[in-house]
Order: sequence, then C-alpha cells, then structure tokens
Amino acid sequence: MGNPKPPSKMFLDIVEELKSLIKEEGIQTGGKIPSERELSERLQAGRSTIREALRSLELLGLIETRRGEGTFLADFRKHQLVEVLAAFIMQQPESVLDVQNTRRMHETAAISAVCASDASRALPVWASLLMKIETEGAILREDIIREMVVASDNRLSLKIWFLLKQYSRVRFDEMTSVQENQVVKKLLTNLLIGDEVTTLEAYFEWIELVEGERGERIE
Repeated sequence: MGNPKPPSKMFLDIVEELKSLIKEEGIQTGGKIPSERELSERLQAGRSTIREALRSLELLGLIETRRGEGTFLADFRKHQLVEVLAAFIMQQPESVLDVQNTRRMHETAAISAVCASDASRALPVWASLLMKIETEGAILREDIIREMVVASDNRLSLKIWFLLKQYSRVRFDEMTSVQENQVVKKLLTNLLIGDEVTTLEAYFEWIELVEGERGERIE
C-alpha cells in the first residue's frame, strides 16, 4: 500500500476519486458502493476524510445509507435543487469560485436579515460568541456564519449554504486565529446594534482572511 494522502488534502479531492471509482466500476443507480473501510484502503486516505466525503455526497442526495445494508448510489435527478447544485459542484471542478461566490451571497443576505430584525439581534447567541472569544480565545469559524443563517429564519438558505460550505474549499472547521478574533468581535458587536454597513465590512475583512489561507481569494 502506498503512503496515505497528506492531511492537507481536502475531502473534495476524495470526492473526485470516488466519482472516478464509481464510473470505472460501472456502479448504477441503486448499486452498492464499497464500504468506508474498503474505500480508505483503495484510495489511500484516512477514514475520517472518507467519512466526510461520503457525508457530503449524501447531503447532496447522490448516495444514500441504509442501516445494516451499506451505502448505495441514489437517483439525484428526482431532486431538482440537488440536480442544479450537483451540476456545478460535482461535474465542474473549476466552478469552485462560483460556489464560493454563491455561498457569500447567502452569508451576506443572512447578515442583512439579522441586522434588520430586532428579534434576531436580541438572540443570546451573539453575546455568547463574544464571551467565548474572551474566555477561550477562539470560536469555531462555522459557528459564526451558521448561527447567522439560522437566525435569518430561512431554512432553504440554510440547507443550500451548508452544501455550498462543504464544497467551497474553505476551512470553516477550524478555530479562529488571534488576528481573526479582532475582526469577528467587530462583526458581532456591530451586528448587535444593527449597523449593517459596518457588520458587512467586518464580514468581508474576515472572510478574506479565511479564504486567503488556501490562496483562493475571490476577485
């Protein structure tokens, strides 16, 4: 067996290899795909990475897991939303900038919605996030945006955002850095008072820091 893939290799690369494997083996809709353990061995990747890739495919409706039976290739064509997302995300790897731009649209729309709503701004989660930065020195990046999308009370936007987040090659699964914390505090503080312009300015400053880690800044 060859050397495992480096930890920096993101799950989207594994997804591409899974697509190739499914095509090469001629697995049809309803057909069973190899187990997590087998995929880990065949693709020379950690099981956690394989698990994340499979979870993402399941969220898109491209595979389905049946307890006690295994994982099977699903017919995504019956889900119009999934079909549209899959066309961009799964079939056109170069569309990552489109994915990132669309993800940003949902994030900025959520921020605007929260700033415009007294009830949303009054939610205790914002003060809680600020307190966590002060006491623990960092917060999970995903928590910041996810809570804003949740607070916007748009369930469809939340589902679309989650899918886009999974495929936008941005490390939302990491904790904020010291540099990020200063910007995030500015974002949350202005969100609390409903200053949409300043909140969005802070958001763009922060997201450029996060996306810039992989040299994938959106022009």
